[in-house]
Amino acid sequence: MLQNPTQKLNFKLYPLNFPSSMNQKQKILVTGTAGFIGFHTAKALLERGDIVVGLDNINDYYDVNLKYTRLEETGIPRETIEWHRMVQSTIYPEYRFIRMNLEDRQQIQELFEQEKFDKVIHLAAQAGVRYSLENPYTYIESNIVGFINILEACRHHHLKHLVYASSSSVYGMNKKLPFATSDNVDHPISLYAASKKSNELMAHTYSHLFDLPTTGLRFFTVYGPWGRPDMALFIFTRAILAGEPIKIFNHGNMLRDFTYIDDIVEGIIRVCDHPPEGQKDWDTESGDKSRSTAPYKIYNIGNNNPVKLMDFIESIENAIGKEAIKEYLPLQAGDVPATYAQVDDLVDDLGYKPETTVDEGIGSFEEWYRCYFT
Repeated sequence: MLQNPTQKLNFKLYPLNFPSSMNQKQKILVTGTAGFIGFHTAKALLERGDIVVGLDNINDYYDVNLKYTRLEETGIPRETIEWHRMVQSTIYPEYRFIRMNLEDRQQIQELFEQEKFDKVIHLAAQAGVRYSLENPYTYIESNIVGFINILEACRHHHLKHLVYASSSSVYGMNKKLPFATSDNVDHPISLYAASKKSNELMAHTYSHLFDLPTTGLRFFTVYGPWGRPDMALFIFTRAILAGEPIKIFNHGNMLRDFTYIDDIVEGIIRVCDHPPEGQKDWDTESGDKSRSTAPYKIYNIGNNNPVKLMDFIESIENAIGKEAIKEYLPLQAGDVPATYAQVDDLVDDLGYKPETTVDEGIGSFEEWYRCYFT
């Protein structure tokens, strides 16, 4: 139960001054703003002066109370939210929110027609690798049908840039580390990963056919304040504080490129401000797979510093001041033993590299968690 929903923590990102790519206010649709990354992204855009419309269906994949409280943090009171009704923020004059399903083609088209967006940051999706083993149709409806509706709306309304969330999961059976955007990603090992790879293919098609600038972002294990309850940091923290055992898969032999939320959001906004351009001399044989002759690009956004799972758990224990009860289990279906992001093109193109250490990030999360849940 949230104990203090009005307290603000000092996230390092929001005071930063991101210049608008148009030197004026941009009107940006951010999907998934009741979610973890979407909430932070909308807030950062608003803090720098953009006009934002947030969209989310507030589904019950995890506790909806956390989703509603995120919205309340941006001035969208729970009691004002209704399906297909635009709600004005009580905190940010340039922020409005609408509850809507991505699968509702007509409503999406009408929204684009009414609002005349400059750009879209599409972060809404059915998340989770393990959940996809039990609920496959949810991923097709949200991640495939929903994405084609966004693409069609962007195409018909001539948007300047579509930025969308992909995932490090697309690397699937790849063994070579670090994972590079130039690598082949034709062998995903979960339906979630396959849906994200499909998004990249669909985006390229629209970039090629309709000259729609699209950029896909492969996120690597995002964590931080306001995070998802189905992610390891949240699960481990809750269990350790309750004196319950934590499940450690693959007997702890896991590497993850944990990436702090502020670093993810800074990457999203930098990318949003720099729509891709096609490379005329690019070819399918020798060209970088993350680029094209079309205005299309893929980036990794990861910390470029994989951490052993057991070291990650130790950092949580140190931040909490309590040792975990550990239960060691085999690798789960759909999981990969290691993730590690190569971010050279992020540095070369945008002059940016995530830099928050795991100890710093976990410290911020634990401060938030104790404040809100204990």
